[in-house]
Amino acid sequence: MEFHEIVIIGAGPTGLGAAIRLNQHKFEDWLLIDSFAEAGGLACTDITNEGFLFDMGGHVIFSHYDYFDQLIDAAVGTGDENWAIHERVSYVWMKDRYIPYPFQNNICSLPLEDQINCINGLIEAKVTNAITNKPPNNFDEWILRVMGEGIANIFMRPYNYKVWAIPTELMQCSWLGERVATANVSKVIENVLRNKTESGWGPNAVFRFPQYGGTGAIWKKVSNLLPTNKQRYNSKVTSIDINNKILTLNNGNTIRYNKLLSTIPLDITLRWCNNDKLADRLQYSSSHIVGIGLRGVNPHDTKCWLYYPESDCPYYRCTVFSHYGIGNVPNENISLPTIRYGDKQLQVNNNESIKGPYWSLMFEISESKYKPVNSQTIVDETIQGAINTKLIKSSDEIVSIYYRRLEYGYPTPCLQRDAVLNEALPMLKSHDIWSRGRFGSYKYEVANQDHSCMIGVEAVDNILYGTKEFTLFYPSLTNEGGAKNVDLKYHS
Repeated sequence: MEFHEIVIIGAGPTGLGAAIRLNQHKFEDWLLIDSFAEAGGLACTDITNEGFLFDMGGHVIFSHYDYFDQLIDAAVGTGDENWAIHERVSYVWMKDRYIPYPFQNNICSLPLEDQINCINGLIEAKVTNAITNKPPNNFDEWILRVMGEGIANIFMRPYNYKVWAIPTELMQCSWLGERVATANVSKVIENVLRNKTESGWGPNAVFRFPQYGGTGAIWKKVSNLLPTNKQRYNSKVTSIDINNKILTLNNGNTIRYNKLLSTIPLDITLRWCNNDKLADRLQYSSSHIVGIGLRGVNPHDTKCWLYYPESDCPYYRCTVFSHYGIGNVPNENISLPTIRYGDKQLQVNNNESIKGPYWSLMFEISESKYKPVNSQTIVDETIQGAINTKLIKSSDEIVSIYYRRLEYGYPTPCLQRDAVLNEALPMLKSHDIWSRGRFGSYKYEVANQDHSCMIGVEAVDNILYGTKEFTLFYPSLTNEGGAKNVDLKYHS
């Protein structure tokens, strides 16, 4: 039987981070396996037949770690020829207008009655919060405690239901950190009186993106830094025998290991360990990614991504994906036929291929048992939503359509999550299994690409030397104030 001292399952950011660290330590006996044909995992990029690129969600590069920055620069290169640098231009579309992000800092853009409701709610929340000494029991209570009933009803509840596909009262609030902006009551009132907007909040106010190849190009190039003979693709793990340390693959082959780093979703791993009781307490949502390529000039200037809390469209977020990188759309000299107009009822009478220029939009839709989605109609619903929300016109020419459903989209920070992790992760580690990554460890608060990669790096240091895994187990400190970790270096 084939044997390796360390086996890594999954060639996404976490698995590749682990492999890079093993290679950096000159550790010899390891193997990386993945069910897909190439590296990337959930950070991959697809390309349509017409040449439009689409990521599996709104991925951008901003980092809490020098190590991560140095790694991807070593893989991709540096400079404007490799990276586009963007200032985040982000809005919430509601009430038939754009409101600068984050919403809670910019209620001055709302109609007057909504401003009054939001301010009253904020003041009431501040008073209530001052006289209570109990922490909120769930995300919904946190919203009310921090922002009040007005902002909760107008934006936070409907938007977060569209994102998470689960009611806010069934979510915990320990994950929030830099993920959700709080509301400074005095500042909000001052902004209303001065009719002033603020948009610089958050760690991703400035971000970068590959000029060519989408997010997936980063991770394919990271994999190129590793020995090819230690990477095995099109190899899906179908079971783990945790007592005998044996993996079974979809082709019937088996691999024995001493230590295992797995990015397989934790609930699947737990079921393989005959622990359905723990697995059933974890929750996740699925994602539907819809992309459209259009002929013409992008009408949205420098807008990056946009949020949609209202019911006139199925998506919660839209990204102007053509804005991110030169290679995200075909060259304007490429000729393509019109597939359909924005309004499907308009007849396409000319199948002639015509040159560009081109631009593109990418939409994200969530699904769960609480929020079902019809995969047969979601593309048409999304395009109609784009017309409803004034992203496109009825007469716009669509030259490419992309659609993909991801069973595992978001790990839900449900009320039971931390109790499950506190039991499941040590139990697996006692069997020499490090379950890590976006779904391997189920911590959304440290599930960005930089976090995920460094969770793999730190897991290897723990496996080899017993050092603490800072990112996974201290997420609030990891994200605190947007400070960058400069202690660990990719280059010696």
